Amino acid sequence: MRALILRARIQTWQSKKFFYNGRVIGVLRFLGLLNAAVWLGAAISFTFALGPAFFSSEMKALLPAFHNGVAAEIVIQRYFILLHCCGGIALLHLILEKLYLGKQFERLTLLTLALAISLALLGGFWLQPKLKQLHLKKYDARSSIALRSDAEQSFKIWHGVSQTLNLFMIGGLVVYFWRLSVSSNSSRFISKQKFRG
Repeated sequence: MRALILRARIQTWQSKKFFYNGRVIGVLRFLGLLNAAVWLGAAISFTFALGPAFFSSEMKALLPAFHNGVAAEIVIQRYFILLHCCGGIALLHLILEKLYLGKQFERLTLLTLALAISLALLGGFWLQPKLKQLHLKKYDARSSIALRSDAEQSFKIWHGVSQTLNLFMIGGLVVYFWRLSVSSNSSRFISKQKFRG
């Protein structure tokens, strides 16, 4: 009789535990998807709408070219801070979810996340300072016309590289978002109850 009561209590505890696990994983999955959506949305909106707006004919009529570039640099700096925060949250989410479920990292998810984070870090810490320096040289009245012309050509090339890397990051984020939305909640450990008759 005691054994039956003890067995019933253990089964009740296990069912509560698995119910709790489902809720935690649900919250983790929601937060991961929300972060990926913000990250992807920021990258797409900046690349295709906000960034080009600084160099549109309407903005050029409103502000001199140098001021357009300075305003764009301020927004770009904040953009990369957002990308770095989203990348850190995504990495933390991936680690927490995999530790909680006891699964190994999915290779494609990990690779696309590493690609997106690497490109965001490369853009924020190497390309953007380089573009900022070239922008200042391009409008430096103390420099010769030849130096300003060289800076303008270099700026165009590096800006194109930056945009290309941004497109690769968006592609990686699309794959990461898709992988995150379709991955399973099941753990690699199988419950003992599956083997009972």
